[in-house]
Amino acid sequence: MKKLLSPSILAADFNILGSNIEAVEREGADYLHIDVMDGSFVPSISFGMPLIKSIRKRSSLFFDVHLMIVDPVRYIKDFVASGADGITFHLEAERDAERAMELIHSEGKKAGIAINPETAVSALGDDMIKKADMVLIMTVHPGFGGQSYIGECTGKIRELRTRAEKLKPELDIEVDGGINKETINTVLDAGANVIVMGSAVFSGDIGEKMRFYRKVLG
Repeated sequence: MKKLLSPSILAADFNILGSNIEAVEREGADYLHIDVMDGSFVPSISFGMPLIKSIRKRSSLFFDVHLMIVDPVRYIKDFVASGADGITFHLEAERDAERAMELIHSEGKKAGIAINPETAVSALGDDMIKKADMVLIMTVHPGFGGQSYIGECTGKIRELRTRAEKLKPELDIEVDGGINKETINTVLDAGANVIVMGSAVFSGDIGEKMRFYRKVLG
């Protein structure tokens, strides 16, 4: 299974956001992770369609849009129109996850489901896993950058990979939160293959950080 790097612009310098995106793209980022927060599902407010539409003009990266918002199905078509390539919504925020994935797929985009640290992998039904292109396991509490990795999530990654091997071997497992030099091999060994990194990439020399993590991922 291919290992993919998805730098999160939540940790970028917004004064020079375009340059930061160009830097990670130049150094081999696979995806660009875009956290959309509404101040309701999570305490923080980040950005939405206008920003995505703006940066879409200058980047050919896969836009990995992570919706941390209530009732996400309301906005799926808007995010598609803005330039999203994949849309991940939270199981905790959507009453009909299968319907939401069907809508995303009907728009020709990849569909992902995210679960919070306190949500058990068993909350994902077999049919959900079969329909999803990706499952995102949050390894910190959503809403804030710079948090430390929650060690108990390693077992959840391993559990999901075991289930996926039986139900959908090609399922991408994404992890988001606290991934850095100390934790990246932990999540890779557990079965994650899409790695979201924020401050670990965007703090300091972006090129140097990207080259290091690209080497780790192979």
